[in-house]
Amino acid sequence: MILEVCCGSAEDVLIAAQAGADRVELNSALFLGGLTPSMGAMEVARQVSIPIMAMVRPREGGFCYSEAEFAAMLADASALLAAGADGIVFGCLHPDGRVDRARCAAMLEVIGEKESVFSRAIDVVPDWREALDVLIELGVTRVLTSGQASSAPAGADTIRAMEEYAAGRIQILPGCGVKPDNAAALLAATGCNQLHGSFKTSRTDVSATHNPAVSFSGGVCPPEEQVPVTDAAAVRAAVSAMGK
Repeated sequence: MILEVCCGSAEDVLIAAQAGADRVELNSALFLGGLTPSMGAMEVARQVSIPIMAMVRPREGGFCYSEAEFAAMLADASALLAAGADGIVFGCLHPDGRVDRARCAAMLEVIGEKESVFSRAIDVVPDWREALDVLIELGVTRVLTSGQASSAPAGADTIRAMEEYAAGRIQILPGCGVKPDNAAALLAATGCNQLHGSFKTSRTDVSATHNPAVSFSGGVCPPEEQVPVTDAAAVRAAVSAMGK
């Protein structure tokens, strides 16, 4: 059984590793669904001994990128791998939502022998079987998915169907809405042997709260002083719930 913790900072990686995570996914901006982390974050995170998968996503929104955005993705992937990442998480789609085979192939050329993970872009494709066929043919290591539902528990039946369809040709990683109290049930319902969750709590940083006229957050965000961080106790509870 493998527990992968979705981390928004180098500090999250350190917390997750100490709490018993088997693998982490390093991002920035988790509120936006996870964006490419900084090279500094990758270098600091690399002190842990567990595998680090690095997200490569240049912006929020969809997964159909401009030429400049995709060029930046390839450069970021190369730099993150050079800084010690064990693999790259990415997703590239056409405007119609189908997998962009050519761009995925180009990213895989950069990734080389390291692990490759197709992101939850799989959850918005029109035909997940067709998408899996493309990714399997390309040699992608793993797919992160909520089963095309609002959460992995809600999409458990589809995730099980994906796992059965994959038949060992590609790994299926259930993620989104994974918590200590549903981890064991999700493993049983999906037939998968790994889970992905963020296990977030928050800590307080009041340094930006002294001028109410100024805000650095966009959209509907937590209060300015609330900083999301990995919850070590929740990671330990999930590890225990998975029977590890």
